Amino acid sequence: MGVARVLVTIILVLGVVFGAGAVSSAQTYPSRPIHLIVPYPAGGPTDVLARLVGGKLSAMLGQPVVVEDRPGGAGGTVGAKAVATAEPDGYTLLISQVGALTISPSIYRVPDLAGAKAFAPVALVAVSPQLLCVTPSLPVKSLPELIAYAKANPGKVNFGSAGVGSQPHVLGELLKLVADIKLTHVPYRGSAPAITDLLAGQIQMMFDTPVVMLPHIEAGKMRALAITSAARSPQLPNVPTVLEAGLPRLQANLWSGLLAPAGTPPEIVAKLNVTFNEGMNTPEMREALRKLGAEPQAMSPDAFGRFLASETQKWSTVVAEAGIKPE
Repeated sequence: MGVARVLVTIILVLGVVFGAGAVSSAQTYPSRPIHLIVPYPAGGPTDVLARLVGGKLSAMLGQPVVVEDRPGGAGGTVGAKAVATAEPDGYTLLISQVGALTISPSIYRVPDLAGAKAFAPVALVAVSPQLLCVTPSLPVKSLPELIAYAKANPGKVNFGSAGVGSQPHVLGELLKLVADIKLTHVPYRGSAPAITDLLAGQIQMMFDTPVVMLPHIEAGKMRALAITSAARSPQLPNVPTVLEAGLPRLQANLWSGLLAPAGTPPEIVAKLNVTFNEGMNTPEMREALRKLGAEPQAMSPDAFGRFLASETQKWSTVVAEAGIKPE
């Protein structure tokens, strides 16, 4: 047998061996507990969502899914980095909102943590629109009126957010950009204290999800001016979309994603994706998400990867155009 034929034979044999190994690892996965990392404080919306997801995955995969909150760093980068640098074996996963994955890397100059580069996308978990709300003491009843008021009172309208690099922060900066107005950003450590100050009139406006804003709107303690979804919300049929208000660039969803470290075997990623999508689209899980103001949206790993890349491009452009910097 010639040298060339020997080499071809060796290559074919190795291909069979490694291929069989990959299939075997996917078949036996998981064989021990999975750690699901949340890059935000305990008790927050992502932590609540993670425990919902973890419980379902644990039941379906037959192994414990341990939720670990690892807040800290700029815009959730501590938890994200912990997963990005973990062994790519499917036993350390990340569940994160849009901010830590596609916004913070641009603001804090950590491109190695950008979602589509540092991670193997597994699945899009859930999506929710944002509401633009103001304190009732502000004499405006629509987004155009808010813009007119801000132009007449430059810099006197304060908007709150869950922190620098959060989507509500960047949406506020984008509003300044597209409407050519001056607003003053007031960052908080989470949305809860920001909402408290909005209710007290210490700040005048902010973006946040309907699930946390709706009770205050119904009580007359804040006023909703616009929603960032493509269509009006059935819960708030009288609140126009940002598109109807003439600001299409403000259309956005707050979303959460499930990711593994880059280099995780595609067979394991595929197994997690199929299991996750099947589990989250059951009637009881859809109802649980609805109570959190979110909806599941099944995507393949490839589709989620393209979505991540698109979102990274979108928000990095906003960060650059608006000149957003760490505070």
